[in-house]
Parts: sequence; C-alpha cells; structure tokens
Amino acid sequence: MARAERAPETSAQLRAAILRRYEGLSKRLQQIARYVLDEPNTIALETLAVVARRTGSQPSTIVRFAKAIGFESASQMQRVFRDGLLAGSSAPGYSERVQQFSASADSRGVVGPAEMLKEFVEGNVLALNKLGEFLSKKDLKAAVRMIGDADTVYVVGFRRSLPVSSYLAYSLQQANKRTVFVDGVGGLARQQAQSIGKNDLLIAISYHPYADETVQIAQASIARGAQLLSISDSLVSPIAKPATLVLQVRESEIRKFRSLAASLCLAQTLAISYVFASTQPKTARQNKASSAGRRRKK
Repeated sequence: MARAERAPETSAQLRAAILRRYEGLSKRLQQIARYVLDEPNTIALETLAVVARRTGSQPSTIVRFAKAIGFESASQMQRVFRDGLLAGSSAPGYSERVQQFSASADSRGVVGPAEMLKEFVEGNVLALNKLGEFLSKKDLKAAVRMIGDADTVYVVGFRRSLPVSSYLAYSLQQANKRTVFVDGVGGLARQQAQSIGKNDLLIAISYHPYADETVQIAQASIARGAQLLSISDSLVSPIAKPATLVLQVRESEIRKFRSLAASLCLAQTLAISYVFASTQPKTARQNKASSAGRRRKK
C-alpha cells in the first residue's frame, strides 16, 4: 500500500488521518486502527510486542499499519502519541489501571454480593473518571446546541443501548423537548423514524457489536438530511463515521459484563444541560434577531 505523502505531526492529525483512511484499510489493519484510536496511551508507552499481543496481531502488522498512515516506522507513530502525552492532551495510565483491575477481579473467582458490588463500583468509577477527562467542553456544548436547535429529536438505541436511549428520550420529553423514542416495538423501528427531516436530530446510541437496526436508521436519517449525534465506543463505529458529532464513551467491563454507568451519566448531562440552556435569558444578539423578525411580520 502506498505511503501517504506527509506523515501526521500531532496526535490530532494522526487521529484525523486514521479516520480518513479507515475504509480503505484491510480488516486486519482496521482492527489495529480501532485499537490505536481507543488506546493512544498504550501505543505511546508500550513496546510493539505488547501492542501486538493486545491486538491479537504481529509486530509486523503494527509496522504495516503505521506505513499505511504515512509513517516510515511504528516508532515514529508512537513518538507522535508520546508528544501528545507530554503536551498534556490526554491522561496516561487509564488503560493500565483498567487492565490491572480486570485481571485482579478475574483472579478472585467466585465472590459474595458485597465483594461483587465493590468490584462494580470500582470499575464504574474508573469509567466515569475517564468520561470526564475524555469528552471535551467543545463537543459537549455542540451536542447540547444540536438538541436545542432541532425541531424534533429522535432517539434510537437497541440491545445493550436500550436503557440509555429510553432514559435519554424520557428525560428530554420531561424537559418539554419534542422527542420521538424509536423503540422498535412490533418491528416498527423504521416506521417510527420515517418522519425525520432536515431540521431534526437523530441521537443514535450503539456499542460493539453494533445493532443493525440502529445503523440502518442512522443511515436513513442522514439520507433525509437530518443531523446525527452518535454516542458510541469508537470513532470508527458504523454510526460514528457518518455522524455530525460523535461522543465517545468507554464503559467498564467487570467479569466480562460491560456496564452502562458512564453512558447513563452522559445521558443525564445532555438532558440537564439542555434544560439549563433552554431556560437561559436570550442574548442581545438573539433579542435583536427576534425584534427584526417581528418588524418584518408587521
């Protein structure tokens, strides 16, 4: 595969390059791409042998991926992520803490309910702390603005995502935002979302393995001109790639069970932030625009 003319120089450029080239990569290299996007600190700090073991590949595959993105070597790619760490763009140590916690929990074998509760609390605290570090103020503000600007908000999320989508839809309805919950009852998911238009917003929630129903509704909504706000576990998931905005959530996994604590926390944040934003006094610019509109009507 031909190497890109110029290698990315920053971690942000590297992420953008991966997203841009993702569809053209082989399935094996796409697997590496997902890991690089999801675990940049591990890429920055660990050896190729460790990265290869965690991705179920060979060190030579990591090298091929780096060259596909435009680097001369894997170490050059790692250096870009290390520079990002030194610049304070991300907090190191999260992946290592999660792996140590998971290994410790698995090694304990069968435990009682009290010990199990402690494990879930500790795992979810890790995920919640990561959520607070990972999501930018800019993206959160943009998400709340998208909700406020939409004529109608459609919310969809099946399988494991269903509790999150139902809670978010309920919360927005309680905040008097016109909201349609696409729950798919009776196999009518597509029919429930068929009225979505260019002034509406679809909030799609899905995690690996991604629900086909959610992906199909997301694609159909984009075809109708609606905006798409995706909540997912990867920037290259089927609902993230075509989205207007992606909010990435990394949930904890305790004894092979994945939690939803971080996702529900994000849903609460979006709903309550929308309430606060919708009750704020209009700015001078908004008042001027409203006045001009009233004069035109007269």
